[in-house]
Amino acid sequence: QVQLVESGGGLVQPGGSLRLSCAASGIIFSKWTMGWYRQAPGKQREFVAAVTSGGRTVYEDSVKGRFTISRDNAKNTVYLQMNSLKPEDTAAYYCNGAQHWGQGTQVTVSS
Repeated sequence: QVQLVESGGGLVQPGGSLRLSCAASGIIFSKWTMGWYRQAPGKQREFVAAVTSGGRTVYEDSVKGRFTISRDNAKNTVYLQMNSLKPEDTAAYYCNGAQHWGQGTQVTVSS
């Protein structure tokens, strides 16, 4: 049974940082591209970042230079380091991999 479990969300002030984690089980983690998506209220889910099995990364334009995706294959975990957070980054953040989704973790950027 595939499980993706996100953690690390919370409330942060503009300009602050958070690190999201997604722990995977039930898959051969190292073989899969892993991604982060987000969904704000009333909006469609959108791509944020992804890291391939070979470590290549790709980012949505609005997060380039602020967010960093990484993976630890020994821990079956993918991370999203988010710096210089803006109110418009407020959303539920979802991990995706092996055609499965996590349950999401809420990120709220507000003063």
